[in-house]
Order: sequence, then structure tokens, then C-alpha cells
Amino acid sequence: VVPPVAILAQASLLSVSPLSFAMADSNAPKLAVVRQILGRTGSRGGVIQVKVEFTSEDNPELKGRSLVRNVKGPVREGDILALLETEREARRLR
Repeated sequence: VVPPVAILAQASLLSVSPLSFAMADSNAPKLAVVRQILGRTGSRGGVIQVKVEFTSEDNPELKGRSLVRNVKGPVREGDILALLETEREARRLR
């Protein structure tokens, strides 16, 4: 078993490029505010379809952009969601 102090000493010797920090930041969750509840979906109504709008805190390029997403679990207008993926949009309810 390697003591934690030795692991930290080895990690401090590694060089980390600024590019690796940029990549880690791109994988960070994006914050979005629930603006409208569109309805329930799923075979038993366990999923709620909502319209979200991105906040400008994390990514200025996403500011003001809105998407329709499916949310499992309780949600209401004004809630903040942490989205890992921002490109995919849910299909609209029929």
C-alpha cells in the first residue's frame, strides 16, 4: 500500500498542460433554469417535459439559448438543472 503523501509527491512532479484544464471544463455541467413545464410523458407519466434556458454564469455562448428536455423526478418552474449534455433536445409531446 502506497501512503497518500507519496502519491501527492508523485502527482506534483507531473506536468499538466493548460489544455487539459480546458477539456475538463468543457465536461462540466451547464446550469439551466426551468422556464416552463410542458407536460408529462413516458408510458406511466413518470417523466416531465420542460423548457429550460441556460444561465450565463458558466458559458456566455449558451446565454439565452433554450431547449426542451425530459426530467425524471419532481421539478417546478424556477428550478436549476445541471445538464451534462447541451446539444440534444427532447422530442415534443404529441
